[in-house]
Amino acid sequence: MNAIDRTPADLLRSALAADPGRPLVTFYDDATGERVELSVATFANWVAKTANLLQGDLGAEPGDRLALLLPAHWQSAVWLLACDSVGVVASVGGDPADADLVVSGPDTLEEALECGGERVALALRPLGGRFPQPPAGFADYAVEVPGQGDRFAPFVPVEPAGPALVVGGAEFSHAALVDRAREDAAKLGLGEGSRVLTGLGYDTWEGLSAGLYAALAAGASVVLCRNLDRLSAQALAQRTESERVTHTV
Repeated sequence: MNAIDRTPADLLRSALAADPGRPLVTFYDDATGERVELSVATFANWVAKTANLLQGDLGAEPGDRLALLLPAHWQSAVWLLACDSVGVVASVGGDPADADLVVSGPDTLEEALECGGERVALALRPLGGRFPQPPAGFADYAVEVPGQGDRFAPFVPVEPAGPALVVGGAEFSHAALVDRAREDAAKLGLGEGSRVLTGLGYDTWEGLSAGLYAALAAGASVVLCRNLDRLSAQALAQRTESERVTHTV
């Protein structure tokens, strides 16, 4: 990664320039059997489309607060980087009533209705599928995002010192987030080509770092597993081997 990268969006751009075809996020849901692998290029395309939706259709501006009510999931990772690209503060598990807009999974729709701003819902179905019936009061992410542009440019440049992320009661600036991710990557011994398997949730910094930021900072990749407790020890060992996992968190 480039030493001058000061935001997570910068880290993603550097990863895209270095090796767009390598895996970045491999996602498993062991409750449904889903497996999705996203290369750096594919992930970056989803981020660009989502950032365009956020900035354009939803009218989000730098400093706006977005309550992110999503589990550890590849689409959650996309939203985190899209927020960073626009300069929107991603409040993981934040109170929708105090947010400018909210992004919700299918299990938190009632809670998300407390947000007075724009509301987006994700079905979290395999392959990014849409809701069978769109939830009232929400834009369906799977309907809205495909038509968005594949390139993104912020209306206002993102300031590295500006707020970026709130998780577990702690707030990080874009630059502090990158610094912390680099520190974590060094502690874990991550480098280019490392593969990190994690079953941690995205509701703590440790889960976010292991499941996205540390790998991104190190030029590594993530095997992100939801409902990992449903997997037998033998199946986990097989996955570790087949996915060429180098580190487990």
